[in-house]
Amino acid sequence: MSRKSRFLTMLIITALVSSFAGEQDAGSDWHEGKKKSTRVWLIGDSTMTDYSQEEDYMSKRYPMTGWGQVFQQFMASDSLHMVRHIIRSDSVIVDDRAKGGRSTRSFFEEGRWSEIYRQLQPGDVVMIQFGHNDASVAKGERYVSLPGYREFLRLYVTQSREKGALPILITPVARNYPWEDGKLGNTHGDYPKAMGEVAAEQGCPLIDLTTLSMQFFSESGEAFVTRTYFMNIPAGLYEAYPGGLKDNTHFQPAGAMAVAALVFRAMKEYNIDEPEKEIKRKK
Repeated sequence: MSRKSRFLTMLIITALVSSFAGEQDAGSDWHEGKKKSTRVWLIGDSTMTDYSQEEDYMSKRYPMTGWGQVFQQFMASDSLHMVRHIIRSDSVIVDDRAKGGRSTRSFFEEGRWSEIYRQLQPGDVVMIQFGHNDASVAKGERYVSLPGYREFLRLYVTQSREKGALPILITPVARNYPWEDGKLGNTHGDYPKAMGEVAAEQGCPLIDLTTLSMQFFSESGEAFVTRTYFMNIPAGLYEAYPGGLKDNTHFQPAGAMAVAALVFRAMKEYNIDEPEKEIKRKK
């Protein structure tokens, strides 16, 4: 064998050994429940959606911003140690699949959940926020009764766990009404309570964003919240809304950031391990 042939043979052997070692290391990390990157799936409605993915966002939608749209910023590598009980990797990809006008039922019936379910991997996180549209009795394509709402939430939780993913239920974020004596009230009826009941029944982590956002907005004050957080826009300020807008459901960037911060803070403070241990104990 010539010197050149021997050299090429050694290169091939070295590459094969390195490849095998890499596979062994990756397999070891997977066995230990560690991944190089965790995917955080967001499923829900317009208050969570990423409008920047829409065509001509700046001219047709901006400054409307869903809290999921800015959530990647809270998943920076230097922040992940604060949620290590939830995310056991060094990086996160936030995959925001929330869509305006969707309820637990319509999101499922349109095939949006099945697309996610096929891609779920062990260690993924599925953050589930519905309720705004489920309660829309006048809109049959959206409306879901309380019993139906509970059943669809159970489905999302159960099927997430089938794939080894961690589901987190999130009650619907507050609207900017009704205000009474300086405090913001609840417009979601019994839907937040129903979600809480499913979380307790399933031993699933719950972030009560309804209560957290009502408290936070009340502390910030009606005038400030209306002007700064929600889509109450004066005429002539933005291309997308030349005549202005009065919208007390959807957020401006500052409102989206504030809500995303509430969610991240709840993740930091929540003891995710306890519900999961309870589930395993029951099995």
